[in-house]
Amino acid sequence: MKKQIIIPAIGSLLMLFIGSSLSAQGSLFDSGEIPEIKITFEKENWRYLLDSLRYNGEGLLTGTLEADGEKIEEAGVRYRSGVGFTPGNKRNGLYIKLPAGLSSEKLKGYTVLDLSSAVRDPSLVREVLAYEIIRSYVPAPKASFAKVFINEDYYGLFVNIEPLDQPFWDRYGMTGKGSLFLSNPEIIEQEPEGCTSRIYGSLGLDKGVTCLKNHFDANAGANWGALERLTETLNEDLSKIDQILDVDKTLWMLAFNNVVANLNSYSGQYSPNYYLYLGEDGRFVPIVTHLNLAFGSFKNTGSGSDLGIRQMIQLDPLLHSDNPSMPLISRLLSNELYKKQYLNHMITIVNDHFKGESFKEKATTLQQEILSPLMEDVNKYYPTSDFLRSKEEIIGKKSRIPGLVDFMTKRASFLKMNPAFTIRPPAIADVEVKRRERFSSKRVSDFEIQAKIGKFTKKVHVYYRFADGDAFKMAEMKDNGNSSDEKANDSVYGVKITPPSGKKSIEYYIFAENAKAVNYSPTHYTKERYSASIQELNK
Repeated sequence: MKKQIIIPAIGSLLMLFIGSSLSAQGSLFDSGEIPEIKITFEKENWRYLLDSLRYNGEGLLTGTLEADGEKIEEAGVRYRSGVGFTPGNKRNGLYIKLPAGLSSEKLKGYTVLDLSSAVRDPSLVREVLAYEIIRSYVPAPKASFAKVFINEDYYGLFVNIEPLDQPFWDRYGMTGKGSLFLSNPEIIEQEPEGCTSRIYGSLGLDKGVTCLKNHFDANAGANWGALERLTETLNEDLSKIDQILDVDKTLWMLAFNNVVANLNSYSGQYSPNYYLYLGEDGRFVPIVTHLNLAFGSFKNTGSGSDLGIRQMIQLDPLLHSDNPSMPLISRLLSNELYKKQYLNHMITIVNDHFKGESFKEKATTLQQEILSPLMEDVNKYYPTSDFLRSKEEIIGKKSRIPGLVDFMTKRASFLKMNPAFTIRPPAIADVEVKRRERFSSKRVSDFEIQAKIGKFTKKVHVYYRFADGDAFKMAEMKDNGNSSDEKANDSVYGVKITPPSGKKSIEYYIFAENAKAVNYSPTHYTKERYSASIQELNK
């Protein structure tokens, strides 16, 4: 029987927290005061019943849910899907569906709780830190902590994962009404007749939708034909891949997986645990999930046996680039431009999060916040002594989970010594939009963008849009003395962009490419961009 994964039904089912009752604590997923979630079951044998439900269909055990004094009757509960489930275990992750009909205002738009038990993470902070890192660049859930009680007994301290529910989609300017697929590869049963063996969640070319359904779950009404076209385009016609896949966001996900050694995802064995959301523009966007095994806790790349910790620290930044069974990596990185972008993203992640003591300080702060509730947790997987040692020391003789901070300090040092990390990208400076000349009566009506670019640059582009939510368009910037630049060949590149009628402002960022590297300005262009308005330019 296929492993059970509960996937959100867009706009209705979806996952997470109790909203209005926690309003005094601010955002549902901010660190700080840890909320309490209380569940009451009428049945005393609730553990046995939840074990049974985990293996038999998608049923839910009904109970009463309380959070900060707010009581919700008839909430449905089951054990969370994924590798963390063990029958008869003293603690398993929880999935809690709130009853239909409750107002989105009361629940702040969330309809489900998703509580991770943080299996194989003695530090308990891997997920929160990993989600924070990837969320710096692309759409990804928030994560914090919650204390869970069942029938008045303290069940444990859990990681509280934001669902792909309407607040998530709203935050990223998406409707959330498209197709959503979750890589949940079948690794137990044989593939359906006629399907290719050992493709799993890799997006390898297979023989039809039936084969894909063996390795992906989806929301109701999902466009399986579009997912099949994605595999065909990826494997057969890479020149059209950007028409069906948001390549840049995909490269960010792959760069993140490699930097933090997150092999319990596309980059590792079976390529599990990532979403593909088909947006309104007809392109798929990847979204990471299940990050409790990041930072070297899961050690299998899909080739051979598990790696040792030293091998994980020295994981090749171009892992799978020559592996045809991992086409999302090997096919994309066969394109020199995409490869440069991927390496640029890796460098950015390392520089942003693993320079100096910042990562250690964040991990330490989080652990200090949860130390007291963790010590009270009699069901915790690891003793408090392991928790306290988990930042710097290997935990476990068999699983050998690397010390979180020690591992990433050594991993970052290894990456920084890689030749790809020492290549100088084209410099980008003095980015501006031409203003109306002083004392001139001629008003500015176009956006004439300029930037000073380093020598030996091959291409310079500006990506721009006129309103939030619009797709970015691209225009080439030139240094020919006739493109709103200065003199020809003076390293000042320019372009004139005429806004459509009624559009008075622009948002943009610069991209430059030389023979071996690329660069962006602003560096964090996925979150921060330049802007200008016609009104400002005419002051």
